[in-house]
Amino acid sequence: MMNISGAGIDDKTKINSHTSWEEVPPYTDVSTKISKDLKKRGFSFVGPTVMYSHMQATGLVNDHLTNCFRWSEINELAEDK
Repeated sequence: MMNISGAGIDDKTKINSHTSWEEVPPYTDVSTKISKDLKKRGFSFVGPTVMYSHMQATGLVNDHLTNCFRWSEINELAEDK
C-alpha cells in the first residue's frame, strides 16, 4: 500500500497561498502518485484531477484564496491539529 506520508501529506493540511484562481493547480505530483497507486489496485475514475479534488474536499490541502475568510480559519484549524 502506498504511504501517503511519503507522498508529502505527513498528517498535516498543506496550506497554499493562492491569490487568484489561475494559480490553483488542477492536480499535483502527490495526486498523480495516489492516482497511479489506486489504478494499480484496480480502481477506475481516480485520475490526478479527481484525486486532487478529493484532497481539497477532505482538508488535505487548503486551496482557498488568501483573501477568502475560510483561508485563515482553515489555517487556524490546521495549526490546532
